[in-house]
Amino acid sequence: MRASSLKWIVGAIIILIIIFAGIFVALKKASKQISIPVEVTAPIFKQEVIGKSVQGRNIEAFSYGTGSTTLAFIGGIHGGYEWNSVLLAYKFMDYLMANPNVIPKNLKIIVIPSANPDGVYQVVGKGGQFTVADVKDNLPVGTGRFNSNKVDLNRNFACNWQATSTWRNNIVSAGTAVFSEPEAQTIKNFVAKNNPTLVIFWHSQSNAIYASACNNGILAETSKLMKAYSVVSGYRTEETFDSYAITGDASDWLASQSVPSFTVELQTHESIEWDRNLAGIKALFEYYGGK
Repeated sequence: MRASSLKWIVGAIIILIIIFAGIFVALKKASKQISIPVEVTAPIFKQEVIGKSVQGRNIEAFSYGTGSTTLAFIGGIHGGYEWNSVLLAYKFMDYLMANPNVIPKNLKIIVIPSANPDGVYQVVGKGGQFTVADVKDNLPVGTGRFNSNKVDLNRNFACNWQATSTWRNNIVSAGTAVFSEPEAQTIKNFVAKNNPTLVIFWHSQSNAIYASACNNGILAETSKLMKAYSVVSGYRTEETFDSYAITGDASDWLASQSVPSFTVELQTHESIEWDRNLAGIKALFEYYGGK
């Protein structure tokens, strides 16, 4: 074999080695860039318009999970005056979307973040989810508390209803009749349709949990559940709200329907106290999830 032929063969082998080495390095780099799919449990989620406000704004319910036991959480019945209760509800919804596995399999969670959207609009100037930055400053006290008919919605329910009621030292309208307001009627229809095992209302700013009762006293289940929420959240429990007389209260009406319910009053009108309320929510999940 001539020397020139040998050189040609050796050169060809070297070139092939270089080519294969390049291919190997390229494949190795590509393998590092390929992401291995991770199985993530998607939340069972449903968004539904369940009613309209006086001005035609949507009242929405958001459902998570498919269990047969339904827990309902309602914010903003006092609208923009208690806008932080609406923000708390939206924060809870975001949490459920990000952490679907936190919901026990036997539960369905339904959140009505804004039960008085017209009142919220007066304070934030928009519908749906909003931020603290949207809240208008220096508004008169009580702005957005009532619906567009100037009715206090939390006085429009069928527990000792009367046409006028009180808020602080003020006489307020409770509507022309029980459930005269579309927002209150929406909650009534929602309860009839979904038959919730428990209903929690978020309000502000008494820094306490109040039991529901209507003439026949507090339901035993209500007492258990509000205490479970209280122990981990740090809100004190109160059997009755006695600062002034209240008639036509939504939570009290639920007691008359034998539905356990209580009201969580946030400490201020600005904070959502997320950690405290998340702890209370998880206590309820644990209570019902073990059944």
